[in-house]
Amino acid sequence: METGMSKGMINIRDAEFEMEVLKSKQPVLIYFWASWCGPCQLMSPLVRIVADSYSDRLKVVKMEVDPNPGSVKQCDVEGVPAFRIVQDGTLVASTEGAIGKDKLINFIDTCLNNN
Repeated sequence: METGMSKGMINIRDAEFEMEVLKSKQPVLIYFWASWCGPCQLMSPLVRIVADSYSDRLKVVKMEVDPNPGSVKQCDVEGVPAFRIVQDGTLVASTEGAIGKDKLINFIDTCLNNN
């Protein structure tokens, strides 16, 4: 485990996308956000809570959209906040826009329980 990092969410860039997401042994929730996005400010604490509570079975990564155009394109992100779940290198679920805690947990649980 990396020292000095929350066991929950990690920030990544395009250069780390393949290693951290596509080659991950665990399913990965990607949280796409932007500093200028108001709803993203509301989602960030919620994503952190989810990252901590699912840390045993889900990797949670956070990607800022503006500096990471490659990953944004690869995951077909059209708006932020956006969430993608990747498992075994394949995009298995996506949702865009601010969502409540229950909806986010349901989105994750549906993917984890189907696999």
